[in-house]
Amino acid sequence: MKNDQQYGKNIAGKQFDTEDYNKQDETSAGLAVTHEQASDDYFEGTIDGTMENVAGEDIPLQKRRKQKK
Repeated sequence: MKNDQQYGKNIAGKQFDTEDYNKQDETSAGLAVTHEQASDDYFEGTIDGTMENVAGEDIPLQKRRKQKK
């Protein structure tokens, strides 16, 4: 039981490191995948395709397509 508690404490304190991309253990792989997903979401912006500039104005990232009639 003490070994499990110590293992849990070690995992709970682990943070992402760029070396996690090269490690083979499950925890490092999970942190690398989570970091990649969070980075992608952060840089892609919102689902509506807008991004806020420094003045607080929304900037459309793509032109709206004309709908076919």
